[in-house]
Amino acid sequence: MYWLLIAAVPTLILLALMSWLLVLVAEEAYLGDRAVAFLYDRAAGVYDTVKARSARHDSRRVALPLARALSGVPRPLILDVATGTGRLPLLMASQRGFAGRIIGLDLSANMLAEARRKTEGLPDAISLLREDALTLSFGDNTFDAVTCLEGLELFSRPEAALREMARVLRSGGVLLISNRVGPETILLPGRTYREGQIRTILRGLSFTSVQVKRWQQHYDLVWATNTGE
Repeated sequence: MYWLLIAAVPTLILLALMSWLLVLVAEEAYLGDRAVAFLYDRAAGVYDTVKARSARHDSRRVALPLARALSGVPRPLILDVATGTGRLPLLMASQRGFAGRIIGLDLSANMLAEARRKTEGLPDAISLLREDALTLSFGDNTFDAVTCLEGLELFSRPEAALREMARVLRSGGVLLISNRVGPETILLPGRTYREGQIRTILRGLSFTSVQVKRWQQHYDLVWATNTGE
């Protein structure tokens, strides 16, 4: 009996390591989009506490530059993919002089419930939807800007999600996404991209003026303009 347990140790270690990679590093991304949504449903109540430090910098690093990029659009319409608890919609709605509207979508019902609680006083500025990023229900050329922060590597088909974002973005519109970087990306094959790769992918989707800037320890911000061609 004992020799069976000893023989099973390497397998148990391997299973434990795989579980750790799936949950802590890949956040269950390789188990499918529904599994990711389930994980975030469980974490919704503490998500803002975990992200509190980075959120304090996002007004300056994300919302303000996006508002400036859209300054020529009187009432910009923005789509925030994988909106989570509505951090970006709230930041945009709080920008001085912002007169647009932000639609935030996510597959996690509990994350959206937190977002609704936080944005209930802003019904004219923010709408929230439970929807899959791989099959957006919006028509072509709908939005002046599309954003997706800390979400791309969690989609089962990141490039399909990018194609959908490009489809619903109007000609001349702004795309703002994050791309995970750092040593741990070796554990996320097919879900993260080197800078040259993300530039090539976006240019293939008719994006120009692709700019990559460091944002957080584990993420770059990628800004691009859609030519509509």
